[in-house]
Amino acid sequence: MKPTPLLGKLYLIPTTMGDCDPMDVLPQTIKRCVDLIDYYVVENDKTARKSIKLTNPEKKQSELKLFVLNKYTETKDHQEFIKPLLEGKNMGLMSEAGCPGVADPGAVIVKLAHDKGIQVVPLVGPSSILLAMMASGMNGQSFTFNGYLPIDKGEKKTALKNLEKLSLDKNQSQIFIETPYRNNKMLEDILQAINPETYLCIATDITLPTEYIKTKRAAAWKKETVDLHNRPTIFIIHKM
Repeated sequence: MKPTPLLGKLYLIPTTMGDCDPMDVLPQTIKRCVDLIDYYVVENDKTARKSIKLTNPEKKQSELKLFVLNKYTETKDHQEFIKPLLEGKNMGLMSEAGCPGVADPGAVIVKLAHDKGIQVVPLVGPSSILLAMMASGMNGQSFTFNGYLPIDKGEKKTALKNLEKLSLDKNQSQIFIETPYRNNKMLEDILQAINPETYLCIATDITLPTEYIKTKRAAAWKKETVDLHNRPTIFIIHKM
């Protein structure tokens, strides 16, 4: 009888959240893991190769075997992606920026790994959601990440009103994001929708040299101009 191969481990490997020295935000554990892993599920081939080259310049790019997982990937391909794990090889899961599996398509691979009895190993690295929450001064005991809000202006206004009410009713900070090129419009819509006394935190370019994090009431934000265009940003609101 042919012996069943040992299962590999799935390592969740954080990356930087923009152009900065990886060693400023990533622990040595990341470098050691990347040294030993050749198989990866990634959100973007080019970004992943750049990230690996920056953290491990001596790693041969020709040895890397990358499976691209994004919104265009078909569900049937997921099984193919984890074959190396089933054959006993360790794999890495990398997001385009920050921590994989959170606001990231990689969560489906993590779930599949659990379904197959594969050990999942999360590694320490920067999470824009948690870093923004830490720096916001809002309720770190109770908060919700809501992902993307509707694009339609009317639906977005309703969503913002609902989040504002939730924050008041539950004393719960409400976190959300937007596609970076629509950030300025999102800020405009937020300030039109929420109460002038509601707190808003804007956290942009987190961990980068251009990092900007401020919390103030909506009325105060209306008096200030900030350009968020194409800058990764976390928004948090809390009505007290």
